[in-house]
Amino acid sequence: MNNHDDTPENRLRKELPQEVPAGAEEAAEAADQPKSEQSDQSGLTGRHRLVQGLWPPRITRAQLIVALLLFGLGFGLAVQVASNSDGDSALRGARQEDLVRILDELDDRTQRLEDEKQGLEKQRDELENSSNQAEEARRQTVEKERQLGILAGTVAAQGPGITMTIDDTKGTVEADMLLDAIQELRAAGAEAIQVNGVRVVAGTYLTDSGKGVGVDGNKINAPYRFKVIGKPQDLEPALNIPGGVVQTLEKEQATVTIERSDKIIVDALRAAKRPDYARSSSR
Repeated sequence: MNNHDDTPENRLRKELPQEVPAGAEEAAEAADQPKSEQSDQSGLTGRHRLVQGLWPPRITRAQLIVALLLFGLGFGLAVQVASNSDGDSALRGARQEDLVRILDELDDRTQRLEDEKQGLEKQRDELENSSNQAEEARRQTVEKERQLGILAGTVAAQGPGITMTIDDTKGTVEADMLLDAIQELRAAGAEAIQVNGVRVVAGTYLTDSGKGVGVDGNKINAPYRFKVIGKPQDLEPALNIPGGVVQTLEKEQATVTIERSDKIIVDALRAAKRPDYARSSSR
């Protein structure tokens, strides 16, 4: 009997610890955890645990600053795109022939400035190369005085240009509309302008006066007749650009007619006025 118990197999069983039943180790670990944690984990699914890991978000100060900078950048880009869209809306809706006309007008203005530059350079070369510089200087002075007299309205002028008539039967045309027409004509290269017998000069101002318009204190009534000296090919397109003078007046139910002519006479004169304070600085 004793010999049977002393077999090598029995001795090995006595030396090794008893086998732990399956699941006993997990039960022991669960017993060591707090009861509250055990109850929370036992009722949570995988989705709930994922939500708990993502919310509430743990945002650092650096992440908050980056988010604010990105928001400001996006807002600025949106405002810039919106402003560019508003500024280009008028041209975007224009017809192809209107866009071509606008480009031609810009080219014509560029060419006029280039011609003026070349004219000034020619005068400089003539003064430098003339054998009789004093006589050449006097000739240019007389020519410049004549040109300034035309601009100041102290002398009559004639030349090619246009006649624009604005028939305002509804009485809706106001002074600012006529002023826009004058400004557009000046930008297109008009050299002399006369409106209903009143010469337009650099200091001309327009005001609303009852059912008419006042030009430098002189009341004029419809129809308003503009006599303009300049290049007809530049003046007429400048008035007919999309959203320009003619379209604005037609929206006010006024009728606008423009006629080109090889000879326009501007004979309304303005008296030369001596400035009260300004004096020549040349000695």
